[in-house]
Amino acid sequence: MDVEVKNDNSKTQLKDHEVKELIRRSQEGDQEARDLIIQKNMRLVWSVVQRFLNRGYEPDDLFQIGSIGLLKSVDKFDLSYDVRFSTYAVPMIIGEIQRFIRDDGTVKVSRSLKELGNKIRRARDELSKTMGKVPTVAEIANYLDISPEDVVLAQEAVRAPSSIHETVYENDGDPITLLDQIADNTETKWFDKIVLKDAIRDLDERERLIVYLRYYKDQTQSEVAERLGISQVQVSRLEKKILQQMKDKMNQ
Repeated sequence: MDVEVKNDNSKTQLKDHEVKELIRRSQEGDQEARDLIIQKNMRLVWSVVQRFLNRGYEPDDLFQIGSIGLLKSVDKFDLSYDVRFSTYAVPMIIGEIQRFIRDDGTVKVSRSLKELGNKIRRARDELSKTMGKVPTVAEIANYLDISPEDVVLAQEAVRAPSSIHETVYENDGDPITLLDQIADNTETKWFDKIVLKDAIRDLDERERLIVYLRYYKDQTQSEVAERLGISQVQVSRLEKKILQQMKDKMNQ
């Protein structure tokens, strides 16, 4: 799917009811409405892409993948729910990019950085033997006649990547993962808003699981129903109640 990014007329924001009308038309097969939704939500997709930069992927490639997530959210958005589209779309876009990175394998590292990383490893081994201790970054840099910054950059580049779902801290059974610590300085701080965290925290265990499966794992109501051992109708009712409960909490 090719999306023209340069002609970005997304600065003219649509009102919520206008967005939902476009979604309705798109779900009915209106290609023009579908294209307009993409154009009007380019900034939203780019704001999510910012979280995944510096991982060896071209920003434009991540934007294309994020746009796929945006279109999936358009197709799956339930117009009967009183929820802003952006609130639903952001985790869908994030999930699509995460799947792409996970399925694509490890983070890409340039050949020059790999070669420098190998050179630094050999230098560290040689200096360890001659000095009788592990050399410092400054000693390796002086030995190779490069800057200490280059040493650190190359070492980090060839280091085995960590999973974004790896637990880095856990307190009373509430783990914090690397994903939770990803910096987000964009205007769309969907998951980092304290009010939303409080709304999710107020849910019981089953309600939080439903939110996680539906909006983070992109599972259908039928799949969630099978996971919980209840009917799809019950999941639908619970989801509607949960979203209303979260909305009420966030509006307080």
